Amino acid sequence: MISLAIGMYVPGNIWLHRLDPRAKLLMVLLLSVLLFSINSAVMLAVVIGCIVSGFISARIPLSSLRAVAGPILFISAFTLIANTVAWGGLAADITVAGVGISYAGALRGLYFMGRLMALVFGSSLLTLTTSPVALTDAITNILSPLRKLRVPVDDIALVFSIALRFIPTIAEEAERIVVAQTARGAQFSSGSLMTRVKAWIPVLVPLLVQLFRRADNLALAMESRCYSGQGRTRLRELKWRMPDTIAVSVLCALCVALWTFAYQGVI
Repeated sequence: MISLAIGMYVPGNIWLHRLDPRAKLLMVLLLSVLLFSINSAVMLAVVIGCIVSGFISARIPLSSLRAVAGPILFISAFTLIANTVAWGGLAADITVAGVGISYAGALRGLYFMGRLMALVFGSSLLTLTTSPVALTDAITNILSPLRKLRVPVDDIALVFSIALRFIPTIAEEAERIVVAQTARGAQFSSGSLMTRVKAWIPVLVPLLVQLFRRADNLALAMESRCYSGQGRTRLRELKWRMPDTIAVSVLCALCVALWTFAYQGVI
């Protein structure tokens, strides 16, 4: 089954759902900068704890968590294995089936894997608690100063919204094609590597055809409605409230504290 959490929105009325999408975008940006600037397992654990508490407080169902973790498991496993194996003369602590294993490399791989998983889960928490329309409005609002430089802000936000909206649809279409090909005898999980790669060709070709057809229909629909990115109005206007300020301020204070402790060598 092909399952993606990107672009999937879980409705709710929890405090995280009620936050302004601009505040949530800023919080995800802060967490991303913090993840790429930290070099301590303690700081990484604090960031992961913040993300986990966000999922718990937002009451995200377990099915959504599995959809988030599924696509990134292969990359995470590859990262762990690539760092665990002793490469380039790196001292091997033990040897298993003729392959050198490094404990220091395994710890480094776990650290990189945790950083990658935290980045994916943190970004997914944004899309799971924010509707695509609200997210598009937030991006348009944040990029609005670029209009003075004649940057097509509304068109950029629309492209982002369409891409985010159609990712789950494309996954569903791919799943239907896989089921149809499986019923015709296609083998996706057995046989040699080359056999399994060839089995995906009858899936990718009709999927690409369907994508071009859907894009053409979407363009015709927008043209028939005389779409113009300029002067658009919105059903709901974004309002920055006190809880948004508190949430962003708390996260900023946490980032500053972690950076200060790291600079002083405390953690």
